[in-house]
Amino acid sequence: MIKSGKTLSAAVMMAALFVALSGCQKKEGPVEQAGKQVDQATEKVGQQIEKAGNKIQDTAQGDKK
Repeated sequence: MIKSGKTLSAAVMMAALFVALSGCQKKEGPVEQAGKQVDQATEKVGQQIEKAGNKIQDTAQGDKK
């Protein structure tokens, strides 16, 4: 009986700790959201530049043939 009481007590303590820790997470503010949008836009621009560079190289190699 004592062992099951300790187990139940430990489970309740772990659940309380989990709830407390999950409440500590900060939500993103507007600056962080804007930063993520800038990062995504920069990545897309980089991909487009890379595609353009590949097209230029392909065209240049086509002229050499």
